[in-house]
Amino acid sequence: MPHQAYKFRIYPNKDQQAFIHQTHGHCRFVYNHFLALWKTSYKEEGKGLNRSIMSKMLTKLKKQEDTAWLRNVDSVALQASYENLIDAFQRFFQKQNNYPRFKSKKNPVQSYTTKNTNNNIAIVGNQMKLPKLGLVKFAKSRDIEGRILKATIKYNASGTFYVSVQCEVPNFKPLPQTNEAVGIDLGITDFAILSNGRKVDNQRFTAKMEQKLKREQRKLSRRYEQAKKDGRNLRECMNYQKQRRRVARLRERVAFQREDFLNKLSTALIRHYDVICLEDLNTKGMLKNHKLAKAISDVSWSSFVQKLMYKAKWFGRKIVEIDRFFPSSQLCHACGHRDGKKTLDIRVWTCSSCGTTLDRDINASKNILIEGLRLLKQQP
Repeated sequence: MPHQAYKFRIYPNKDQQAFIHQTHGHCRFVYNHFLALWKTSYKEEGKGLNRSIMSKMLTKLKKQEDTAWLRNVDSVALQASYENLIDAFQRFFQKQNNYPRFKSKKNPVQSYTTKNTNNNIAIVGNQMKLPKLGLVKFAKSRDIEGRILKATIKYNASGTFYVSVQCEVPNFKPLPQTNEAVGIDLGITDFAILSNGRKVDNQRFTAKMEQKLKREQRKLSRRYEQAKKDGRNLRECMNYQKQRRRVARLRERVAFQREDFLNKLSTALIRHYDVICLEDLNTKGMLKNHKLAKAISDVSWSSFVQKLMYKAKWFGRKIVEIDRFFPSSQLCHACGHRDGKKTLDIRVWTCSSCGTTLDRDINASKNILIEGLRLLKQQP
């Protein structure tokens, strides 16, 4: 069955907040402890740890007098810490990320994960029952469907708490066929250019908030310098902490706006088209261009494609990715003729073979559609 996550803001009381922070600290200790042992084991024996060894060692840690305090929090959350470490190493060996690093308590974002056992995660009216926390108030923005598997409790830099509930849902009903296909060329000036001529405007969420962010960031820097000059601990400087949370809220708002935009656009495309053809962009390589890196980060192409992928699986749609070296912006979609390389400053051109006047971006999206449908026919 497919998995779906539901994210809600929670409002724990002071005791519950203290317990959440305590659990974050305990889980961080377990993760760092086993990461250190993994490194030592690899140096001495040439191999790391496995799940069975870490499970037995965690049980021993709880029985030892020095680390008996580990028994105060949710045991499943502690087990999830070394599960996360195993997952981090697996991704490292598959060259999906860098070597796992130690977690820091100075990181403004902290989280832990716990599993649903014996219905200890449940919705009770406008409250959510969570292991060891009991009933916690939450903003119930939508109903949860399916069987709850696990929950991740997260503390953000803005001082807010969120819970992400992962559920196992019944298979989604495929959407009715529309017999429509579309090619999409992703850009910076316009976020997405469709082969039917529609252009989706780039919202530029970071740019719109940039001036306000700069002003608030300067205030934060001044308060930091003043605290440093007075020799005070930043944790005790209330004005610095308030300003830090204000800056974090602004960044959080930008992230939420972008997430909402990408979700709505991807859902609309999945509903309207049976086949969606995209270009396989080398986003990491493009981010090395210091002139465009900021704009590329703001548009979040990778996140958009990821959302299209899993929603297409849910609702029975097809996503076709075109090779990144396919010259979609160089060919004429009407006759397939190629005049020569056209630099980025050429936005409109006329085909020398058939005389068609072409908009660079719309022409590229039409070529992506043609190539995508050709590849789709070749698939078994």
